Amino acid sequence: MSEYDDITLLGSKAAIPQTYDPGVLESFENAHPERDYMVTLRCPEFTTLCPITGQPDFATMLINYIPAERMVETSF
Repeated sequence: MSEYDDITLLGSKAAIPQTYDPGVLESFENAHPERDYMVTLRCPEFTTLCPITGQPDFATMLINYIPAERMVETSF
């Protein structure tokens, strides 16, 4: 028995994927690999499902990184 078994009013429990496909990320060569600089990705409409209730959770996600040889391509 789980501590969440009694939660029934907010929906069903969501299935969480246990694997990912690294092929969904695209990258390109860093034009200035000799320099350190910060890249910031801002995801203003990040949405996920609560693993307990299955209800949506919303957030703004900021990702900061210093690229080496390659950089991550984004679609936003």
